[in-house]
Amino acid sequence: MEELTTWFNALEPSLKVFWGCALIASLIFAIQAVFTLIGMDHDMDMDMSVGDDFDGDTMDAGGPVSLFSIRSLVNFFVGFGWMGVSFYNDIPSKPLLYILSILVGLCFSYAFIFMKKKMKKLEHNGAFKIEDCVGKTCDVYLHIPADGKGKVQISLNGSIHEFDATSNGLDIPTGRRVKVLSVDANVLTVEEV
Repeated sequence: MEELTTWFNALEPSLKVFWGCALIASLIFAIQAVFTLIGMDHDMDMDMSVGDDFDGDTMDAGGPVSLFSIRSLVNFFVGFGWMGVSFYNDIPSKPLLYILSILVGLCFSYAFIFMKKKMKKLEHNGAFKIEDCVGKTCDVYLHIPADGKGKVQISLNGSIHEFDATSNGLDIPTGRRVKVLSVDANVLTVEEV
Protein backbone atom coordinates (compact mmCIF):
# COMPACT_ATOMS: atom_id res chain seq x y z
CA MET A 1 0.00 0.00 0.00
CA GLU A 2 2.90 2.31 0.79
CA GLU A 3 4.35 1.79 -2.70
CA LEU A 4 1.00 2.74 -4.23
CA THR A 5 0.81 5.92 -2.15
CA THR A 6 4.39 6.84 -3.06
CA TRP A 7 3.69 6.20 -6.75
CA PHE A 8 0.50 8.27 -6.69
CA ASN A 9 2.13 11.19 -4.84
CA ALA A 10 4.97 11.28 -7.40
CA LEU A 11 2.53 11.84 -10.29
CA GLU A 12 1.92 15.23 -11.88
CA PRO A 13 -1.35 16.90 -10.73
CA SER A 14 -3.14 16.37 -14.08
CA LEU A 15 -2.14 12.73 -14.17
CA LYS A 16 -3.40 12.32 -10.58
CA VAL A 17 -6.81 13.58 -11.72
CA PHE A 18 -6.94 11.13 -14.63
CA TRP A 19 -5.71 8.16 -12.57
CA GLY A 20 -8.09 9.01 -9.72
CA CYS A 21 -11.09 9.21 -12.05
CA ALA A 22 -10.07 6.08 -13.94
CA LEU A 23 -9.49 3.89 -10.87
CA ILE A 24 -12.44 5.02 -8.75
CA ALA A 25 -14.92 4.99 -11.64
CA SER A 26 -13.66 1.60 -12.84
CA LEU A 27 -14.11 0.15 -9.35
CA ILE A 28 -17.68 1.48 -9.14
CA PHE A 29 -18.35 0.26 -12.69
CA ALA A 30 -17.08 -3.23 -11.77
CA ILE A 31 -19.29 -3.33 -8.66
CA GLN A 32 -22.32 -2.24 -10.73
CA ALA A 33 -21.52 -4.90 -13.34
CA VAL A 34 -21.31 -7.65 -10.70
CA PHE A 35 -24.59 -6.55 -9.13
CA THR A 36 -26.23 -6.45 -12.55
CA LEU A 37 -25.00 -9.96 -13.38
CA ILE A 38 -26.37 -11.41 -10.14
CA GLY A 39 -29.65 -9.52 -10.49
CA MET A 40 -29.22 -6.99 -7.71
CA ASP A 41 -28.91 -3.90 -9.89
CA HIS A 42 -32.40 -2.66 -8.99
CA ASP A 43 -31.65 -2.97 -5.28
CA MET A 44 -28.75 -0.52 -5.66
CA ASP A 45 -31.04 2.20 -6.96
CA MET A 46 -32.46 4.65 -4.47
CA ASP A 47 -35.95 3.49 -3.56
CA MET A 48 -37.86 6.70 -4.11
CA SER A 49 -41.31 7.04 -5.59
CA VAL A 50 -41.45 10.53 -7.03
CA GLY A 51 -43.56 9.58 -10.02
CA ASP A 52 -44.45 6.74 -12.35
CA ASP A 53 -41.57 7.52 -14.70
CA PHE A 54 -38.90 7.62 -11.97
CA ASP A 55 -36.97 4.47 -11.09
CA GLY A 56 -34.53 5.91 -8.56
CA ASP A 57 -31.47 5.78 -10.84
CA THR A 58 -31.65 9.42 -11.85
CA MET A 59 -30.85 12.57 -9.95
CA ASP A 60 -33.32 14.72 -11.86
CA ALA A 61 -36.51 12.58 -11.98
CA GLY A 62 -36.27 12.68 -15.76
CA GLY A 63 -36.94 8.99 -16.18
CA PRO A 64 -34.96 5.78 -16.11
CA VAL A 65 -32.67 6.79 -18.98
CA SER A 66 -31.29 10.21 -18.25
CA LEU A 67 -28.10 12.12 -18.91
CA PHE A 68 -27.80 12.72 -15.16
CA SER A 69 -28.10 9.15 -13.93
CA ILE A 70 -25.49 7.77 -11.58
CA ARG A 71 -24.55 5.08 -14.06
CA SER A 72 -24.06 7.49 -16.94
CA LEU A 73 -21.81 9.63 -14.71
CA VAL A 74 -19.76 6.56 -13.79
CA ASN A 75 -19.42 5.76 -17.50
CA PHE A 76 -18.36 9.35 -18.19
CA PHE A 77 -15.58 9.18 -15.60
CA VAL A 78 -14.41 5.77 -16.85
CA GLY A 79 -14.00 7.18 -20.37
CA PHE A 80 -12.57 10.50 -19.15
CA GLY A 81 -10.04 8.90 -16.80
CA TRP A 82 -8.75 6.16 -19.07
CA MET A 83 -8.50 8.51 -22.05
CA GLY A 84 -6.39 10.89 -19.98
CA VAL A 85 -4.18 8.11 -18.61
CA SER A 86 -3.72 6.47 -22.00
CA PHE A 87 -2.76 9.58 -23.97
CA TYR A 88 -1.10 11.69 -21.25
CA ASN A 89 2.39 11.28 -22.74
CA ASP A 90 1.22 11.30 -26.39
CA ILE A 91 -0.70 14.60 -26.37
CA PRO A 92 1.59 17.42 -25.24
CA SER A 93 -1.17 20.05 -24.90
CA LYS A 94 -2.95 19.46 -21.57
CA PRO A 95 -6.01 21.60 -22.48
CA LEU A 96 -6.42 19.53 -25.66
CA LEU A 97 -6.05 16.33 -23.62
CA TYR A 98 -8.76 17.49 -21.20
CA ILE A 99 -11.07 18.40 -24.08
CA LEU A 100 -10.53 15.04 -25.77
CA SER A 101 -10.99 13.22 -22.45
CA ILE A 102 -14.28 15.03 -21.86
CA LEU A 103 -15.45 14.11 -25.37
CA VAL A 104 -14.53 10.44 -24.81
CA GLY A 105 -16.33 10.54 -21.45
CA LEU A 106 -19.42 11.96 -23.13
CA CYS A 107 -19.21 9.21 -25.77
CA PHE A 108 -19.11 6.57 -23.00
CA SER A 109 -22.16 8.17 -21.36
CA TYR A 110 -24.02 8.38 -24.66
CA ALA A 111 -23.19 4.74 -25.46
CA PHE A 112 -24.63 3.71 -22.07
CA ILE A 113 -27.79 5.79 -22.59
CA PHE A 114 -28.19 4.48 -26.15
CA MET A 115 -27.86 0.83 -25.03
CA LYS A 116 -30.19 1.40 -22.07
CA LYS A 117 -32.87 2.84 -24.38
CA LYS A 118 -32.52 -0.12 -26.76
CA MET A 119 -32.78 -2.56 -23.85
CA LYS A 120 -35.84 -0.71 -22.53
CA LYS A 121 -37.57 -1.37 -25.86
CA LEU A 122 -37.07 -5.10 -25.32
CA GLU A 123 -39.06 -5.08 -22.09
CA HIS A 124 -42.53 -6.50 -22.53
CA ASN A 125 -45.24 -7.20 -20.03
CA GLY A 126 -46.86 -10.46 -21.09
CA ALA A 127 -49.76 -10.03 -18.67
CA PHE A 128 -53.14 -9.32 -20.15
CA LYS A 129 -56.72 -8.92 -19.07
CA ILE A 130 -59.29 -11.19 -20.62
CA GLU A 131 -61.38 -8.08 -21.24
CA ASP A 132 -58.77 -7.12 -23.88
CA CYS A 133 -60.31 -9.84 -26.08
CA VAL A 134 -63.51 -7.85 -26.69
CA GLY A 135 -63.61 -6.62 -30.28
CA LYS A 136 -60.81 -8.92 -31.47
CA THR A 137 -61.19 -11.63 -34.08
CA CYS A 138 -60.07 -15.16 -33.44
CA ASP A 139 -60.39 -18.72 -34.75
CA VAL A 140 -62.79 -21.40 -33.57
CA TYR A 141 -60.61 -24.23 -32.26
CA LEU A 142 -63.39 -26.61 -31.17
CA HIS A 143 -66.91 -26.52 -32.61
CA ILE A 144 -69.23 -24.11 -30.78
CA PRO A 145 -72.70 -25.68 -30.58
CA ALA A 146 -75.78 -23.43 -30.57
CA ASP A 147 -76.59 -24.33 -26.97
CA GLY A 148 -73.16 -25.06 -25.49
CA LYS A 149 -69.51 -24.17 -25.27
CA GLY A 150 -66.67 -24.62 -27.68
CA LYS A 151 -63.14 -23.24 -27.76
CA VAL A 152 -61.43 -20.39 -29.59
CA GLN A 153 -57.79 -19.42 -30.02
CA ILE A 154 -56.95 -15.75 -29.85
CA SER A 155 -53.65 -13.92 -30.25
CA LEU A 156 -53.02 -11.26 -27.60
CA ASN A 157 -49.76 -9.41 -26.96
CA GLY A 158 -47.82 -11.75 -29.20
CA SER A 159 -49.00 -15.02 -27.65
CA ILE A 160 -51.88 -17.36 -28.43
CA HIS A 161 -54.48 -18.13 -25.78
CA GLU A 162 -57.29 -20.65 -25.72
CA PHE A 163 -60.65 -19.80 -24.14
CA ASP A 164 -64.08 -21.34 -23.77
CA ALA A 165 -66.59 -19.66 -26.06
CA THR A 166 -70.32 -19.52 -26.65
CA SER A 167 -72.35 -18.07 -29.47
CA ASN A 168 -75.69 -16.25 -29.50
CA GLY A 169 -77.65 -19.39 -30.31
CA LEU A 170 -75.80 -20.14 -33.56
CA ASP A 171 -73.81 -23.22 -34.45
CA ILE A 172 -70.21 -22.27 -35.45
CA PRO A 173 -67.99 -24.98 -36.94
CA THR A 174 -64.25 -25.43 -36.29
CA GLY A 175 -61.91 -23.19 -38.29
CA ARG A 176 -64.27 -20.23 -38.71
CA ARG A 177 -63.25 -16.65 -37.89
CA VAL A 178 -65.29 -15.06 -35.13
CA LYS A 179 -65.39 -11.72 -33.34
CA VAL A 180 -65.52 -11.49 -29.54
CA LEU A 181 -68.63 -9.63 -28.37
CA SER A 182 -68.27 -9.90 -24.60
CA VAL A 183 -66.62 -11.75 -21.73
CA ASP A 184 -68.47 -13.34 -18.82
CA ALA A 185 -66.71 -15.48 -16.19
CA ASN A 186 -63.76 -16.19 -18.54
CA VAL A 187 -66.09 -17.38 -21.30
CA LEU A 188 -66.11 -15.41 -24.52
CA THR A 189 -69.32 -14.71 -26.39
CA VAL A 190 -68.57 -14.65 -30.12
CA GLU A 191 -70.28 -14.18 -33.46
CA GLU A 192 -69.16 -15.33 -36.88
CA VAL A 193 -67.42 -12.71 -39.01
